[in-house]
Amino acid sequence: MKTTIQSVKGTRDFYPEEMGVRSWLYEVIKEVSSQFGYQEYDGPFLEKIDLYAAKSGEELVKEQSFVFQDRSGEDITLRPELTPTLARMVAQRQNQLVFPLRWWSFGPFWRYERPQKGRTREFFQWNIDLIGEDSPEADAELVSVCIYFFQKVGLTPDQVTILVNDRKLMDSELTRLDITPDLKRTVFRLIDRKEKMPIQDWRQYGLDSGLSETQMQGIEALLVDQDLWKKSPDLTRLFEILEAMNLRQYVRFDPQIIRGLEYYTGIVFEAKDQGREGRSILGGGHYGNLVADVGGDPLAGVGFAMGDVMAGIVLEKYGCMPKFEISPAPVMVTVFDDALLPKSFALANSLRLQGLRAAVYPSAGKLQKQFKYADRMGIRYVVVMGPDEEEVGKATIKDLASREQFTVAQAELVLELKKLLANAGAV
Repeated sequence: MKTTIQSVKGTRDFYPEEMGVRSWLYEVIKEVSSQFGYQEYDGPFLEKIDLYAAKSGEELVKEQSFVFQDRSGEDITLRPELTPTLARMVAQRQNQLVFPLRWWSFGPFWRYERPQKGRTREFFQWNIDLIGEDSPEADAELVSVCIYFFQKVGLTPDQVTILVNDRKLMDSELTRLDITPDLKRTVFRLIDRKEKMPIQDWRQYGLDSGLSETQMQGIEALLVDQDLWKKSPDLTRLFEILEAMNLRQYVRFDPQIIRGLEYYTGIVFEAKDQGREGRSILGGGHYGNLVADVGGDPLAGVGFAMGDVMAGIVLEKYGCMPKFEISPAPVMVTVFDDALLPKSFALANSLRLQGLRAAVYPSAGKLQKQFKYADRMGIRYVVVMGPDEEEVGKATIKDLASREQFTVAQAELVLELKKLLANAGAV
């Protein structure tokens, strides 16, 4: 038997229906981002691995990046995330840009991970950042963007929630537990992994990392203290702003949210399905020195990223996906015979020139076969122009849903079709 070549592991084929969902998601993201005044941008798909080595974390660089050498021997990677690229772009033109920057992007990324539900090796991701403003008000704006997206697609606070924490708060609490600065990075990783490991393994990991039993107990107490946020001026201000915007119902404090990427320095947040379906829908936070780390002057920022895979799972689960239109064209012109084929093509073109989306059957054949094709493609209205109609300048419109048909003058064809489409809600 002939063997079909398979796609690369962890990648996806975007057939028209999947592509329709991706395009719809892009349009929603664009609309929400624009509502807040953010500009669209993008960076290269290839970057030097050194860009991520300083701040993204050892796991991302050594285990998750697709790294290869170019012909000059330099280590290059398919981009695993966009924030370091953003920082580099800002650093390169820092004196020419107007701050605060509000930028967003939606594009492909690659991570060498084990494919599973909610996780692929190639994925599309929404990145949105506000750079040049070091305040909890900036953090509140990005959390608001998340909520506006959820509201736009129909996700309610009963279905999704945004969990927030403050790394500065956690840092000070770890200091209170006499945890030395050299151990804090390890403890942040420990906190980030709590939900990903059996509790006994998690505790042993902490003890093996150099923490005492007393310190472990202190950390465990921190992670269940739901009033801890009141010690953070930034979180207090964040909740105050969200309350004023009537968006507070989507947001909850969670001391276990710490975010694995090492460049976060302040408020961090993740959005999760209330039903605990898979991984986080999106995540982000406040970073203080990332621009400086890639050669620019110190500049604070806040942003988040949302992958299309996990977002799609949650949207599908709660019935928020749009209905897919098989054919973008709601009208199709049939071809009666070979003699009338050029005139049928011309008629379809005249419909397009007057603002209608119209397909034309590509060859002459039985009308029933053409009707069946249109019906399977979700095209409701077909136009028939046989020899009798063509001779007197008319055409017949057939509604495949109601099976009704009527004949009109070709000069009135566009007007009649637009009326039908408007009544059907197709334009």
